[in-house]
Amino acid sequence: MIRIAFAFALCLLAAPMQAQDASKNMTSGRVLDILLALDPDTRPAGSGLELTIEDVPVLVILDTRADRMRAMVPIRAIDGMSEEDLRRVMQANFDTALDARYAVANGRLWGVYIHPLSPLRRDQLISGLGQTVNLALTYGGLFTGGALSFGVGDSVPLQRELIDRLLEKGQDI
Repeated sequence: MIRIAFAFALCLLAAPMQAQDASKNMTSGRVLDILLALDPDTRPAGSGLELTIEDVPVLVILDTRADRMRAMVPIRAIDGMSEEDLRRVMQANFDTALDARYAVANGRLWGVYIHPLSPLRRDQLISGLGQTVNLALTYGGLFTGGALSFGVGDSVPLQRELIDRLLEKGQDI
């Protein structure tokens, strides 16, 4: 019986995803509309867009040729991070960061959210931005994206307030 249930679960995982309606695909224009709803002062910055959420600077980079979107927030310089600090962000990546992640690049610790652009949905973008900002806001404390917890990791219970407020702002888009 267990083998049958396992085989069924594998079939469900391997089943092809239904094709999405191309008219619902995320575009750079739609991303801009959503970001403007979250921060009316959103502005171009090189190949991306800059905005501020909860006094945290956010950079969103769109690559339509590669069909990718990356949102990132600077958290701190990696100089002076202890082994314990690094271990803690890796634990959070496992159980509380969820869709956002801590990452290291160019001598900095970042909060990042990376997603294919075209299948991205409004609520996914808003939630991903909120989770990324929450990583910065909760660094050194809860280390949480603020959504849910995987439940079997080492992190403490989470908060979700910022994500809920951002979803409310972007409701009409």
